[in-house]
Amino acid sequence: MITETQNIIKLLKPGQRIMGIDLGEKTIGVSVSDPAFRVASPIKTIRRKKFKTDIIEIKNVVHDYNIGAIILGFPLNMDGSKSKRCQSTKQFALNLSYNGIDIPMAFFDERLSTVAVEKILINEADMSREKRSKSVDKMASSFILQGALEYLQNIEH
Repeated sequence: MITETQNIIKLLKPGQRIMGIDLGEKTIGVSVSDPAFRVASPIKTIRRKKFKTDIIEIKNVVHDYNIGAIILGFPLNMDGSKSKRCQSTKQFALNLSYNGIDIPMAFFDERLSTVAVEKILINEADMSREKRSKSVDKMASSFILQGALEYLQNIEH
């Protein structure tokens, strides 16, 4: 079920967490929230193969972390218009629900998430390019999910 981000917490059962997904052409970055919806933590980067293989890995995270909803990064253009990748992100969400991941999903603006994470990894963590390439997608998903969590906290108050 696709819903608006502001509805996500209302749709969760006690103890459930939110998963963040940064969908790329070659990889899928995955992060999860804590049960209080305050902190997003990067979990893994899935190297995309076939959709059936990718969905098994996503289902494992849903099961292992008691996920009750998913926030997918929505790749808007810098002017706020929808990019070409927005449609593939919507289709990916629909494919997840058609393939047994029947939990609420919402989209959240991901503009500059990868750029921000790259800067952090270069400037603060002083990571090599090779190490950054292994971490950037899961970190970007965490950045997106953290933004969504902060947005949800602000609308609650």
